[in-house]
Amino acid sequence: MSLSTGAHLGPYEITAFAGAGGMGEVYRATDVRLGRTVAVKVLPAEAAADPDRRRQFEQEARAASALNHPHICALYDIGTDEGHDFLVMEYLEGETLAQRLKRGGLPLDLALQIAVDIADALDSAHRRGIVHRDLKPGNLMLTAAGSKLMDFGLAKLAPIAAGADPSRMPTRAVPSETRLVGTPCYMAPEQARGQAGDHRSDIFAFGVVLYEMVTGRRPFEGGNLVAVLAAIMHEAHVSPVRLNAGVPVRLGRIIDRCLAKDPVQRWQTMQDVRDRLEALRSDLLHAARVLDRSIAVLPFVDLSPQADQNHLCEGIAEEILIALGKVRGLRVASRPAAFRFRASGEDLSEAGTRLQVNTLLDGTVQKAGRRLRVSVKVREVPDGFCLWSERYDRDIRDVFAIQDEIARAVVAAMEMTLSAADREALQKLATADVDAYECYLRGRSYFFRYDRRDISFARELFERAIGIDPSYARAYAGLSDCRAYLYMYRGRDPEHLAGAVSAARRALELDPALAEAHASLGTALSLAGDHAAAEQAFEAAIKLNPHLFEAHYFYARDSFAQGKIDQAINQYEEASRVRPEDYQAPLLVAQLYEDAGHADAARASRLHGLAIAEEHLKLCPDDVRALYMGANALVALGDVGKGVDWAGRAVEMEPGDSMLLYNVACIYSMAGQTDLALGCLERAVDAGLKQREWLARDSNLDNIRAEARFQTLMARLA
Repeated sequence: MSLSTGAHLGPYEITAFAGAGGMGEVYRATDVRLGRTVAVKVLPAEAAADPDRRRQFEQEARAASALNHPHICALYDIGTDEGHDFLVMEYLEGETLAQRLKRGGLPLDLALQIAVDIADALDSAHRRGIVHRDLKPGNLMLTAAGSKLMDFGLAKLAPIAAGADPSRMPTRAVPSETRLVGTPCYMAPEQARGQAGDHRSDIFAFGVVLYEMVTGRRPFEGGNLVAVLAAIMHEAHVSPVRLNAGVPVRLGRIIDRCLAKDPVQRWQTMQDVRDRLEALRSDLLHAARVLDRSIAVLPFVDLSPQADQNHLCEGIAEEILIALGKVRGLRVASRPAAFRFRASGEDLSEAGTRLQVNTLLDGTVQKAGRRLRVSVKVREVPDGFCLWSERYDRDIRDVFAIQDEIARAVVAAMEMTLSAADREALQKLATADVDAYECYLRGRSYFFRYDRRDISFARELFERAIGIDPSYARAYAGLSDCRAYLYMYRGRDPEHLAGAVSAARRALELDPALAEAHASLGTALSLAGDHAAAEQAFEAAIKLNPHLFEAHYFYARDSFAQGKIDQAINQYEEASRVRPEDYQAPLLVAQLYEDAGHADAARASRLHGLAIAEEHLKLCPDDVRALYMGANALVALGDVGKGVDWAGRAVEMEPGDSMLLYNVACIYSMAGQTDLALGCLERAVDAGLKQREWLARDSNLDNIRAEARFQTLMARLA
């Protein structure tokens, strides 16, 4: 029965009923000796006779009294009065996280602040051998002084052995305990199975709470208790990044690892989790401090009479993007991320918000004969206020001066001060010849389509640019990339490989500080099997430009070729960090996670990469690489029908592409469709595929490896 206002429990006068939970009723009270407001938790009389519940109540007192932490609700006293067992705790003004979440997910900065506070509190408890075992939003109070962890009523004390790390020790099991302990939606799989959990069960529950904070929904749900427990034990959660595009990839992976089904694959201590959350929060706070110095350069719109200057529109925007990227203190969105928004026709303010920048640069280009008109604006996000605009009517030969003037004007509009090194970087021209420049731009436009014919066109245009200006380092780097692509995907012609190495070396002779050239050389040397030299080239590229996607991506592929799995994983992760809109790195790293035995991480990475690929295909439905890589992920995730459908669509688009046919053969093999797999593999070899080592090592082909037709192919390639 509830206590009435004015009732006393020892020196504590009840002033109001505050709430009730599984372990007792809570009242606001006044400590008449000290004149302070406290919270009194009373064990219900009908439960006092239950030895199990009374033991848990007393255990809460012991657990809470052992803790002294700014983010753990303090225990002041314990007592018994007229048959009432009670605890006296710090009275907290505010609302529980559960109450707050009824209004939806939290802003990222608030979610991270709460997460860091609670992670630190749990780490402190775990170090004392105390496991909460019922972490949930209802046990987290949000106050003006920060968040507080409450209710250790289900905690168990574990004995601390001399010299042992208490944060890694299991809790003591209670043999007589046969019921589930905890709140179903926040239970770890081992708790759902009725097993004794340890501190890693708290880590799982923490991941559920953090997931709910940033997405507004729980990762495991169901219509009844059985369905919820089944989801926790057997179903993969949807990546939080997929549900909320504002969740950083790094945070998504922290949460994914917290939610691993196997405790061994989770973070092993709350200190691990807290340190990574603190690092992420620090990085985001730093980014927020310089948010007014972030910009996305969108591709310019072609207003030329013949509408045939798209290459020039993209090229001018890209040159400005590259120049601004050299200014220290200015964060510039990547080319692929920025350029896809113009293609999608999205509202500019929406583009700026999704790119996480607060200024946008866009413009128009008109070219008639040798005359060029470029109009450009720099606008704030999200209100569209124009910081600066200008129109240039010049001869086409002045395009380099226009780009330089625009870059300088942008810096001035953002109230930044250029150092001598910044000024020198902005003034550095890739070429002074406008005809060479136009050939290079056309080549870049073709190269980014990643199609066999387009790569060949790009190669011819880069060679033409070099013919016009033999000192054009970027054109040599572009030529190296084309020849490396042709070597990788068009028959392994040694002439292409030698040409790739030679062109990259020439680019570096002309411009030793060109990060792209170092990355091109690293890619070519990796293909040549000179892995030590390739690593040096990739490291040099990353040192010159840590945000160069290609350096991290091809470094990862080289590391994988050497069997350096951890290094490959790290570089794929870095590639995802610098280009979060890329689908390839998360889909490729998933296989490495799987090979390393981290099934949950592999699944989470596939879900994340697949979500990106699906968004990409909405804008570029004819991207066959996105289709077949996405198809591989779908089949691996169990959605065989959809995966096979995607694979079929890719084959219809490029029926003679050997690389595509090889990858589709892998998909059919994984799907158990042996005849289709072997047929695609035979067609791939007929079309020029020569990589026998792929057939020998690729685990995706394990299902067909014993087939006679497969052995015949191996003999042909030998």
